Amino acid sequence: MDLFSKDFWSKTSGSVLQDLKTCTAGLSQEEAALRLKQFGPNTLKKEARHNSLSLFLDQFKSPIIIILICAAILSIALGDSSDAIIIMVIVFVSGFLGFWQEKGAAGAVESLLETVETKADVLRGGKQVQIPVDEIVPGDIIKLHAGKGIPGDCRILESRDLFVNEAALTGETFPVEKDTESHAIDAPLAARSNSLFMGTHVMSGKGMAVVAATALNTEFGKISKRLKLRPAETEFERGIKKFGYLLMEVTLVLVVLIFAFNVYFAKPILDSFLFSLALAVGLTPQLLPVIISVNLANGAKRMAQHKVIVRRLSSIENFGSMNVLCSDKTGTLTDGTVRLKGAYDIYGEESEDVLHQAYMNSYFETGFISPIDEAIRGMESFDVSDFTKTDEVPYDFIRKRLSVLVRREKESHSMMITKGALSNILDSCTKAVTSDGSVVNVADVVNDVQAKFEEFSGQGFRILGVSKREFPVDAEINKDDEVDMTFIGFLAFWDPPKEGIVENIAKLKALGVSLKVITGDNRHIAAKVGHEIGLTEPVILTGAEINQMRDEALVQRVRGVNIFAEIEPNQKEDIVLALKQAGEVVGYMGDGINDASALRAADVGISVDSAVDVAKETADIVLLEKDLGVLEHGVIEGRKTFANTLKYVFMATSANFGNMFSMAGASLFLPFLPLLPKQVLLTNLFTDLPEMTIATDNVDQSNIDRPKRWDIKFIKKFMIVFGIVSSVFDFMTFGVLLYILDASPEEFRTGWFLESIVSATMIVLVIRTRLPFYKSKPGKYLVRATLAVIALVHVLPYSPIAPILGFKPLPVSFLVAMWIIVALYVVGAEYAKKLFYRNISE
Repeated sequence: MDLFSKDFWSKTSGSVLQDLKTCTAGLSQEEAALRLKQFGPNTLKKEARHNSLSLFLDQFKSPIIIILICAAILSIALGDSSDAIIIMVIVFVSGFLGFWQEKGAAGAVESLLETVETKADVLRGGKQVQIPVDEIVPGDIIKLHAGKGIPGDCRILESRDLFVNEAALTGETFPVEKDTESHAIDAPLAARSNSLFMGTHVMSGKGMAVVAATALNTEFGKISKRLKLRPAETEFERGIKKFGYLLMEVTLVLVVLIFAFNVYFAKPILDSFLFSLALAVGLTPQLLPVIISVNLANGAKRMAQHKVIVRRLSSIENFGSMNVLCSDKTGTLTDGTVRLKGAYDIYGEESEDVLHQAYMNSYFETGFISPIDEAIRGMESFDVSDFTKTDEVPYDFIRKRLSVLVRREKESHSMMITKGALSNILDSCTKAVTSDGSVVNVADVVNDVQAKFEEFSGQGFRILGVSKREFPVDAEINKDDEVDMTFIGFLAFWDPPKEGIVENIAKLKALGVSLKVITGDNRHIAAKVGHEIGLTEPVILTGAEINQMRDEALVQRVRGVNIFAEIEPNQKEDIVLALKQAGEVVGYMGDGINDASALRAADVGISVDSAVDVAKETADIVLLEKDLGVLEHGVIEGRKTFANTLKYVFMATSANFGNMFSMAGASLFLPFLPLLPKQVLLTNLFTDLPEMTIATDNVDQSNIDRPKRWDIKFIKKFMIVFGIVSSVFDFMTFGVLLYILDASPEEFRTGWFLESIVSATMIVLVIRTRLPFYKSKPGKYLVRATLAVIALVHVLPYSPIAPILGFKPLPVSFLVAMWIIVALYVVGAEYAKKLFYRNISE
């Protein structure tokens, strides 16, 4: 059902309500539940985020696994059913383990996301309630105010100074004013001022609207269907993809060669084919997606314990890699509780009249209520019962002014009162009121005002200007009327630094994260706050200076700047992009309407639970407290997650690669297959079990102290060095089994199966750390899994199923020889690790 029909824009709001079978009191809860079943969740994804069946089937979507299953079925058809069934069982068990881990991770993440889900103010049965955005249905009546995201395509029923940012949909930079007027049938999207669209957000004012379309039926949903929009890949995701391609290329070449050589030496074709495919399974990092998902989910759970909620899991890796944090000043570095020091005339004397005018401006404002307005209203209460507000021009980030038009009973004129950034207020004034009430040209006193401005700013106070202008009693105003005004004075606000902020910044610096303050305040305030938070000689760059720079010059400057002052909202994104181009991994912390573009541009967008909707929806990570101390814990957990993910990558490129390479080499000179296909898969399964616990492993302090980044060249070197080390001891095992112990084919396979699994699990304890393995305590689950696997592979050859799997009980001499080789392997790998990291650091 296309609710936005061709004549939708031309209908009256009453007709729209009739078409949607709703009313201004909203839907009943029962009707809303029925419509949710009819239209589905209000999300751009067609399915639930995690379907158990599809998640289970995903474990077997690898082309190699599919070919292996088909080959096993073919083997059954040819009469060799026992081996084929065992192969199918091993593949199924491996897939089930992956599904079980990933399903648990997915459920944990969903429950965490519910704590910071975006909600909408909806009328249900005449009562205003807050419900999750994905439960919005056509016919719902929603209430809107500044900072709220639009949860669906809507028709406006009421509006008051309602301005909406539609840049995400139309590309229009400036907010668009919205009303209830009907439009022509063929009105273009940008001209439909009576409608609101999903993916946009309210900048100022308030209103009420009826939802006409949700999810994929919205204009934004239709675009996403056509373009199949998805978040940009993170640096870590790109690295994982390159790593996967690298191993797949090696696998393909190796498997083709091994199959060809085995056939050439007249070994059974089907066995050779299954053996080659089993090798491919052993080489392919098939557990990598599962390990990453489990690592990220565990990281997200640990971060949640420190009041850090992860909205986009892949951002955890960038969070750990982050080495630059851009943050606003208010509420993050300071208390966030704005206090009004006083109201002053143009000479800096306290003025009751200026405070009264500012109070009326804040009292009658209906847009986004800022902490500044709350501070003004809390300073002193005035009786405004005989004043009536007749119009308003909401604040925006271009003008940086807010005007209200008020009329007093029995007076023959109205008064427009404006407050805003001092320079923007002065630009709109031609006159000024002195202490004795006389009116002079503003040019005659501007130097006095500027001197007071610099004096107060140098003391750390934020300054706003206040002006006024008379209008006829029945006048209406717009932003073009903010001219020829009279400057009456200014307001001074202060916001002290947070307790412990100096220590928090020092801790972040110790973690290798440099702080860059981005603020709209002037350079004097910024410098004062900089000194208070420990930046003794801050390098300051202003917005005006940035405007004079080329993009290339900004890229060269940003690294050395501590504070960006007098910054326009659109410049925040420019600063973030310049830092990224300079090679930094950038986190941006913001909670306002004007932070959305910078949050999206950053490697890690960080917001807070109290932020406006658009900031929370854009952010990758949401803090339950706006505190750098909370952020510090999040960075540490992010780095632990990053380190544990890389541990699996190192494991996949050492023991597995070495074992499979050795197996391939052995198959070329042995008169029999070194391991049967089912034994190869069983080896792969057993070596995977300890690695599944890597998400809970302890992390060395050296992996936490500094940011780490994905390095594919490092991985290649690691793979070559430790793959060779692994193969050297594998070939030593072959020599001992064949020439010293004179092993039969069954004893050879059993002995090497035992040695390869024990060595692969033991080597995990070596390569998981740069330290000597006995100086780095592994996680308890990793230790338990390692011991359990070692015990199991020792028992297996003596179990009743040993003949089915092709194993044979081994004499004690074999076990002693295998353990001696494992011990030598651990010592050799430890020494190789020492040399490897020494050469890397030189």
